[in-house]
Amino acid sequence: MISILILGDGNVASHLYKAFSKVNTIVVTKKNSRNLTNIPNTDITILAVSDDAIAEVSSNIANSLVVHTSGSVAMTSLKNKGRKGVFYMLQTFSKDKNVDFSEVPFCLEAENEKDYALLATLAQLVGEKVYPVSSEQRKALHVAAVFVNNFTNHMYKTGSDICSEYKVPFAILEPLIKETAAKIEFLSPAAAQTGPAIRKDQKTINKHLALLNKQQQEIYTTVTKSIQNGN
Repeated sequence: MISILILGDGNVASHLYKAFSKVNTIVVTKKNSRNLTNIPNTDITILAVSDDAIAEVSSNIANSLVVHTSGSVAMTSLKNKGRKGVFYMLQTFSKDKNVDFSEVPFCLEAENEKDYALLATLAQLVGEKVYPVSSEQRKALHVAAVFVNNFTNHMYKTGSDICSEYKVPFAILEPLIKETAAKIEFLSPAAAQTGPAIRKDQKTINKHLALLNKQQQEIYTTVTKSIQNGN
């Protein structure tokens, strides 16, 4: 049996608790990180708290192995006196949407091989994709994830705004969004790139710019130049 304490009340903490609760070889407890009284002694303490709270909360934990779930915080930011590690899941978590952990990459880090093996065992009890990732590599993955997730979603929002302005359903774009995402399972992003920017079709680019407001024009121009420069 592996005993786990999850500290936190956000989306990550809630989804992890739900997943671990379904495994009969795991005993899991979840507590609010603002209430650190009567902390149970467990094999692994997982801090699913905000990045700014990791150092302070970890400094108050006496359990032997403490890990955090952040993508951008170094393992050394943990201030507990015991062993340290990272249990980072590279996925977007929403409150009311179920998570298929078999599709979630677990990016793990630990101070020694024994603790890494324990974290890997824990990840494999709920998921399938496990990767050893250093703090520096994890920071790079996190910023890459901002581009492919947060920035891409903002592009969806911009596209939705344009559709609304010209009174066409955004749903017309949904098959294109799905096909674009599906293509990179078989092609590199560079090979999958299409559109007027990569073709250097300036007439079409000018027509597009004429339809957009100033902020949209700035985004369109910046991304077009990046595509054409191969960046």
